[in-house]
Amino acid sequence: MSAVRTTRTVLAATLVAGLTATALATPALAAAPVQRDHAATQQALQAAVDAGVPGVVAQVRDGRAGWTGTAGERRGNDRYRVGSITKTFVATVLLQLQAEGRLDLDDPVEKWLPGVVRGNGHDGREITVRQLLNHTSGIYSVTSDPGFQEKVFGPAFLEHRYDRWTPKQLVDIAMTHAPDFAPGTGWNYSNTNYVLAGMVIEKVTGRPYGKAVENRIIKPLKLRATSVPGTDVKMPKPSSPAWSKLSADPDAPVHDVSELSPTIAYAAGEMISDSNDLGTFYRALLKGRLLPKAEMKEMTATVRMSPELPGLGYGLGLMQQKLSCGKEIWGHGGGIHGSSSEAQATRDGGHTLAMNFNADWAGDSTAVLEAEFCGVTPKG
Repeated sequence: MSAVRTTRTVLAATLVAGLTATALATPALAAAPVQRDHAATQQALQAAVDAGVPGVVAQVRDGRAGWTGTAGERRGNDRYRVGSITKTFVATVLLQLQAEGRLDLDDPVEKWLPGVVRGNGHDGREITVRQLLNHTSGIYSVTSDPGFQEKVFGPAFLEHRYDRWTPKQLVDIAMTHAPDFAPGTGWNYSNTNYVLAGMVIEKVTGRPYGKAVENRIIKPLKLRATSVPGTDVKMPKPSSPAWSKLSADPDAPVHDVSELSPTIAYAAGEMISDSNDLGTFYRALLKGRLLPKAEMKEMTATVRMSPELPGLGYGLGLMQQKLSCGKEIWGHGGGIHGSSSEAQATRDGGHTLAMNFNADWAGDSTAVLEAEFCGVTPKG
């Protein structure tokens, strides 16, 4: 639910697609050779703190070498809410279920959730599970609903932060709006898609989607800092506060928003992790440890996100982007109150970076990615 609007995360990284805020100016970038000592990356982390982010953490694995960098109040082993990075976990589970023959991604949503996607032109009989995962369904995003935004993202959050929402309530809000486009005819980032994806997992498995994530990914990979919190509002330790202005006003007061009801996000963005676990997950995924080759091929088959951003493509819960040096990376961004994260890797999984800002009004994660993967250093 981040309010940070960098050039690449505006379409793909934020859970709060409708909330805008004023980000601080991005520092000018100058090209430099790739630095294996991660000096450029550390400079980018410090630049984010200098720009107003209270704390930053990043962890890198390049081959067998690892590196952890921090700036400000974040610590190297801090846990944080990862927002929409949850989507990659959810998509992985659905692809595993397809590989086992328990569903087909080309099944209509109606098959698994009869009558749920209906209203104002939405029709689950015409939308496939695959279209949920690559955001080509046209389903309106619940986080774009003005009433939902006012209660969940603005100052009213302080009154409603512990409210519990059911997945059906989130979908029903989306159904009060018209679709963005006919299924398969466009692309638009919709958090409703992944609320529905979580509901499909529950219908197929007969258990909460979080249990499938735990049993299929978290436990096998020994991700000890990763959890699907469900209704637990507290942050596990170690962690440092998450800060938000709950407003687009740059002069608004800052609030500690660490505690919140994860039900506002559900399968679209509720998970908690740390940088080490996120790197382990994406490394395992891209190295083929979690999916058969056929399903991995489907996951990495991308659709174009925007004509204005030709270097970006969206697969099934996995985004592809090309950086300024021509290097291609795969992963996902995630934003939720007071927390903005990135988890990215080269296609072979050999070079990973996972990072977090503990604020949602400042900072440029693209600068960190460019520093680590291309050796681009920020110039003040």
